[in-house]
Amino acid sequence: MVMIPLPLHHQDTSEFSPVDPSDPTLVHRGEGGAEVRRSILPGGVRVLTEAMPGQRSTTVGFWVPVGSRDEQAGHYGSTHFLEHLLFKGTATRTALDIAQAFDEVGGESNAATAKESTCYYARVLDSDVPMAMEVIADMVTSAVLDPFELEQERGVIIEELNMDADDATEVVHEHFVAKVLAGHPLGRPIGGTPEEIREITREAVLEHYERHYRPSELIVTAAGSLEHDQICSMVLTALADAGWDLDPLAVPEARRSAEPATIESTGGLEVINRPVEQANIIVGCVGITGHDPRRHTLAVLNAVLGGGMSSRLFQEVREKRGLAYSTYSFSATYSDAGYFGMYAGCSPAKAGEVIGLLGAELDRMAAEGITDEELRKAKGQLAGGTVLALEDPGSRMSRLGRAEMVTGEFQDIDESLQRVQAVSAADVQALAAELAARPRTTTVVGPFENVAALGLGG
Repeated sequence: MVMIPLPLHHQDTSEFSPVDPSDPTLVHRGEGGAEVRRSILPGGVRVLTEAMPGQRSTTVGFWVPVGSRDEQAGHYGSTHFLEHLLFKGTATRTALDIAQAFDEVGGESNAATAKESTCYYARVLDSDVPMAMEVIADMVTSAVLDPFELEQERGVIIEELNMDADDATEVVHEHFVAKVLAGHPLGRPIGGTPEEIREITREAVLEHYERHYRPSELIVTAAGSLEHDQICSMVLTALADAGWDLDPLAVPEARRSAEPATIESTGGLEVINRPVEQANIIVGCVGITGHDPRRHTLAVLNAVLGGGMSSRLFQEVREKRGLAYSTYSFSATYSDAGYFGMYAGCSPAKAGEVIGLLGAELDRMAAEGITDEELRKAKGQLAGGTVLALEDPGSRMSRLGRAEMVTGEFQDIDESLQRVQAVSAADVQALAAELAARPRTTTVVGPFENVAALGLGG
C-alpha cells in the first residue's frame, strides 16, 4: 500500500488528557521513548497507539464496542456469528486470501467476541503493519456475508457451542453467570445457543453489521514498533479506499452509561445433572462495575482468596483437605454490572462439603479480614503479573482498547501499581463483607438428579 500523508483531525476531549498541552495527541510518555498517543480521525474514528522501542513486531486491533449484550430478540448470537463471517471474504479478498496474507509473513490473526465488544487483531513484523492494516480494515468495512459461507459457518459455530456444552467447566460458568445476572443482557451467553444459531437469518446478521460497523464506533489500537502518525495515515487510507463516509465533523459514539444496573439476583442453588466424573461448583454473587474505584481492592481480594497456590482457597480446599485439584476465585466487571465467584472441581461425594468451604472462606474474610502478610504478598503478586503481562505488545494493544471503551482513562504501569499499593487491609475486609452479604448463588454441574442429592437439603 502506498503511504499517502493525510491530515489528522484531533478533537480536544476530557478523556486521555495529554501530558503536553502543545501536543494534543500525546497521552503519556514513559522511559526509553515509550509513548501513548490518541487521535480522533475524520468520521469519528479513534486511534490509540503505544510505541515500544526495541520491539520488532506490532499488534494491531480493530475494536467495535458492541457485544452479545447489545443484541435484540431475533439477533441473539449475531455478534459472534459476524466475527466468524468477517474472515470469510470481502469484495476483493477470499477467505483463503485473508489467511494467506498473514501466513506468508509469519503473522498471527484472530478475533474475540465479548459481552461488550468485538476485536479483530493481528501481530506481525513492523514491516508488515501496512498489510495487516489493509486486510483487517477490508474485513471490517467490506465483508460480503456470502450466503453459502454463512450456512457453512452456521455448522461450525454450532459445533463450537457443542464443544463448550461438553465441557463441564464451561457449563458451570455459563449457568452461574446467567443466574447471578438474571434478567440482565450480560447474563446471556456470548455465542448464543444452538437453537438461536440455527434460527438466525442472514438478514439479521447483516442488519447487525450495518448498524454497528461504522466510523463513529470504530476504535483502532496498536502497540509495538510503530509511529503514531503513520498508523493514523494507514487507517484513513484504508477506510477511505473502502468507501466509508469520513465526515471531518463527525464525533465518536458516546461510551456506555456508567450508571450501575439494578440486578434482580435472588441467589439460590442450581444443579445441572451431567454424567461427569467430577462435580464443578461455583459459589458467588453480584460483583462491582468496571467503573467502581474499588476494582483494585477487588484484585487484591481475589489474590488473597483464590489467586494462586498460596491463596486461602488453594490452601484450605486442596492442600489441607485434598478435596480438589483446581480451585480459585474470579471476577468480571462491565460498564454497569459485574459478578464475583469461587470455583472448585471435586468428587461428587464431596460436593456438599466443598460448597460449604467456599462460602466459609468468603465469610471468614468478611468477619476477620486479612493479615498484613497476605496483603503484602497479594500486592507483590499483582505487581509482578501486571508488569510481566504488559511486556507483550498484544496485552498493551488490548489495554488501550479497553481503556478507551470503558473508562476513557489511561493508566500507565506505575500508576496502576500505585493504586494497588494504596489498597489497605480494611478496604479488602469492607469489600469482602459487602460481597458476603449479597444474595449468594451456587451452581453445580455433576451427576446429581436433584438438589437433595448434594446432601444440603432443598
